[in-house]
Amino acid sequence: MKKCGRCSKPAVLHITEIRDGDVQALHLCESCAKDYLNPTQAESEESPVEAPASVKAQLSDTTSEADEQVCPSCGITFKEFRSQGRLGCAHDYVAFQDELLPLLENIHGEVQHVGKVPKRAPDASQFQFRLVKLRNRLKTAVDDELYEEAARLRDEIQQLESQMGSKPSE
Repeated sequence: MKKCGRCSKPAVLHITEIRDGDVQALHLCESCAKDYLNPTQAESEESPVEAPASVKAQLSDTTSEADEQVCPSCGITFKEFRSQGRLGCAHDYVAFQDELLPLLENIHGEVQHVGKVPKRAPDASQFQFRLVKLRNRLKTAVDDELYEEAARLRDEIQQLESQMGSKPSE
């Protein structure tokens, strides 16, 4: 989840502006968004349309770093992705992971595709799918040093594997 560009609270308002071909992203928490959208009388007299200078500085710092990233496989830059809305290859998900994960989370609410399983799919393939998901979760739990969670997942994997071994094959 993105943090507010002015403070450390979680951002709830995401503004993307395109000015003279330059894309600028602004992430604000609720209180900072109110200040940004309803400027005080002194700020509104100075420049009714322009964002404050501190916000512009933050925008230019964050956008330039991300926009300069290049995929080593296809050569697309993150700035090109943002302007076109399409990635160049499958390797872009890894190359731009830090920028794409918050974007996907904002759009879909999750960063992992859950998908659907056909109702007529054999039980064995459903078991294999569950096993793969559990093993991935186990690896993540061990990496994050969540050993109680890892032990629970290990037991669940062993139970599922024993069920698979006792089921007659189709």
